[in-house]
Amino acid sequence: MPIVTVQQGPRTVELKRDLVRRITEAFVDTLQVPAETVQVWIQEYPADSWGAAGQLTADKK
Repeated sequence: MPIVTVQQGPRTVELKRDLVRRITEAFVDTLQVPAETVQVWIQEYPADSWGAAGQLTADKK
C-alpha cells in the first residue's frame, strides 16, 4: 500500500481534494495499484513554522 506524505503550508480544502485525487491517479497509472490502496497524508504547517534559504516563510514578501 503506497503512503504519500505531503508537507506544506495551509491550502484550501478544494486544492487538497485535487492534490489527493491527482496523486492517487499517478500511483494507479504508474504502479498499477488499486486506488483504494493509495493513502495521502497532508501535514500543514503555518508560515511561521517553516523556512527556506535561511528565512522564515512568514518573513518573505
